[in-house]
Amino acid sequence: MNSKNYTDVLIGGKIYTLGGSEEESYLQQVASYLNEKYSILRRQEGFSRQPEDYQNVMICLNLADDYFKEKERAALLEAQKEELEKETYRLKHELVSTQMKLESARDELAQARAKGETEKSRAKKQ
Repeated sequence: MNSKNYTDVLIGGKIYTLGGSEEESYLQQVASYLNEKYSILRRQEGFSRQPEDYQNVMICLNLADDYFKEKERAALLEAQKEELEKETYRLKHELVSTQMKLESARDELAQARAKGETEKSRAKKQ
């Protein structure tokens, strides 16, 4: 069973104790991200004069926006990865096929040379 880690973090000028199975550094990173979002919104004209509920909803909307953008980005990257895997498979198959053709051509060349040498030695004997 994982033990919980607890750490004090500063979010929006207030100290909170966060707990979770993640490392303390991760919890601090999450708090820092929230503070960054809060700071960006506070710089907008009139935001600080809005009711606290409104401010919280705006922060939540910004977080949700980031989440859905990253989710879409992850889906695009996953699709690209799948395409690259398909291309890699195709290229490996093509490489094996080409190597087999090369080996076959080498065998044919060796047989042709052997046949040519045999015919050459027969011609010399006559």
